[in-house]
Amino acid sequence: MRPTTSFDSFSPIDYRYWDESLLPYFSDRGFLDYKMRAEIALLKALEKHKMCPTAVVQEVETACKSVTSEEVYAEEERIKHDIRALVNVIRSKVSDSAKPFVHMTATSYDIIDTANAARFRDATQKVLVPALKDLEKVLIDLTLREAGTVQVGRTHGQHAVPITFGFALSGYVSRLGVCIEALDALAKELRGKFSGAVGAYNASSLFFADPEGFENDVLAGLGLQASEQSTQVTQPEPMARLMAEVSITLGVLANLSDDMRALQRTEIGEIGEEFEASQVGSSTMPQKRNPINFENVKSIWKIVMPRAVTVFLDQISEHQRDLTNSASSRTYGESIAYTVSAVKRLTKTMSKLKVDTVNLEKNLALGRGSVAAEPLYIILASLGHPDAHEKVRNLTLTAGQEGKGLEEVALSDAEMAPYLLRMTEAQKNILKNPSLYTGIAEKKAKAVAENWNKRLSF
Repeated sequence: MRPTTSFDSFSPIDYRYWDESLLPYFSDRGFLDYKMRAEIALLKALEKHKMCPTAVVQEVETACKSVTSEEVYAEEERIKHDIRALVNVIRSKVSDSAKPFVHMTATSYDIIDTANAARFRDATQKVLVPALKDLEKVLIDLTLREAGTVQVGRTHGQHAVPITFGFALSGYVSRLGVCIEALDALAKELRGKFSGAVGAYNASSLFFADPEGFENDVLAGLGLQASEQSTQVTQPEPMARLMAEVSITLGVLANLSDDMRALQRTEIGEIGEEFEASQVGSSTMPQKRNPINFENVKSIWKIVMPRAVTVFLDQISEHQRDLTNSASSRTYGESIAYTVSAVKRLTKTMSKLKVDTVNLEKNLALGRGSVAAEPLYIILASLGHPDAHEKVRNLTLTAGQEGKGLEEVALSDAEMAPYLLRMTEAQKNILKNPSLYTGIAEKKAKAVAENWNKRLSF
């Protein structure tokens, strides 16, 4: 039989979308390490409370360094219990005098939920948030660079009024910045537990007058706090909120990708992904330059977003515990892994984004000045026209039917003459050059970018 490689894996996340930086948290070995950290934290708390010799702590710590996933899975196959399998493997590597202290007073989910809280916190704060900050910095720089680059605004897929490309990007700078702060805060809210089989501290209260204080000592070893109340498992809401925010964050990235993909259409062509010299867009159409990176992010969002429903379903556990989340909760790390993959791909793509100012100007001019309809209507109303909106609507219809610009039709309309005479030069200039009608788009884009530059300490 040939040796297996990552390409023999079942899941695309193992051979296509994986990220090495997440191995310490979401690989089986990474999870095993965090469970052993929880076991060692227990021993150190027992040592602090004079129940476990220091030599035992050191012996178990040394033993844990040699524990392998293969050994634990082999033992689990024999006894059909994952945590007891881990305990048995650790015990097999220590002296008889140390054996009684391994897993003392613990239940399985004292270890599992505590390990999960620690590893999801660390993966979020050490990998996901830094990756998102890298993307945010790219978006901030793009926003500042393109703050004054005039672009036609679009609502319902139709030309609206002018904005700037930097202003369009600034919306994503703001939305992503909020997500980054939320993810960091929610990661800190993940809680561990060491309250026993039903959460009432039955086992630890046999030895400690203050079992909650003992729990705090165990969790302090992993930098965690305890749930205010727990059953056999920690309260599920902190994890649900974190995973929901992961989905929300990826939704922002999918929205950005959709916008960038649409602007890359042949008939729009306002931006473009960098295309490598040897890159192929289609297996049969040599001219194709497909927006594959933006499409990939949207596709990943379609994987992760529905998984939030699974997290919400796992919120329910019968009485003090059932196992209806035992398989499903093992997949949570994949959502973060997919998100990290999408973030890094989008960072690379956006950092090399090409902006086509010629097409931006051409598209703005497509309507022959019709985007000035809003300012014309508002100015007419301010000058006392009794039905300004209807008047301008009819002017735009005439312009379209006659193939003329809005300004030309307005200037030749007799009813408009007295109003045009009363307009300021600045108002008339907007009719001549609608690209001047961008409100405070440039100023707002810069302000948003600078705000998040400061808030995220770039």
